[in-house]
Amino acid sequence: MAFDAESGRLDVVPDAPAVGTKLRWSAPKLIAAANERVSGANVRALHVLAPAPVKVGPATAAAAPAPQLTEPVAPVERRTPPEGYRRAVEAHRQAAVPPRVDPGIAQAVERQNRAMRELSHRAFPEPPAVPDGAPAPIDRARVQRRRQGAATEATALLRARVERTQLTGSKATMRCARTDVVDEREAS
Repeated sequence: MAFDAESGRLDVVPDAPAVGTKLRWSAPKLIAAANERVSGANVRALHVLAPAPVKVGPATAAAAPAPQLTEPVAPVERRTPPEGYRRAVEAHRQAAVPPRVDPGIAQAVERQNRAMRELSHRAFPEPPAVPDGAPAPIDRARVQRRRQGAATEATALLRARVERTQLTGSKATMRCARTDVVDEREAS
């Protein structure tokens, strides 16, 4: 792309990231080759810039061959693997060591799994099955809440009536006591 004679830096723009990586790896060899071929070049550093696609212009169009149309490739034919391959795979399977599990660890894992399932069932119980035509569980819950609310309201009204009668009874007693006091004063 460019060459700075003062610093001896050669700027190169690859057309793909993989090519840029390859250039960075082989930079010392490229510097030596450039100094050998071009007398007085004195290349001291290779600077690989960001990859850029190659632009087709008059210089590259003449150098690049025209694209050739190719026939479509026939579909890949799947063949059965050779007998030797099958035997090798089978021998590998037989030689593979089955996993060894410590029975104590397996039992501990099973106990933990059971405990987790039990906790899960306690935290999220299964709703009871609802027969066809029966009200849904949420409807039953609403009816139950309404009944509880009505029972609470009835209890509160009864208590209020009892308190009112006790209050009126105590007021009557107080009135009677007042009249007795007033009668005593008048008598004295």
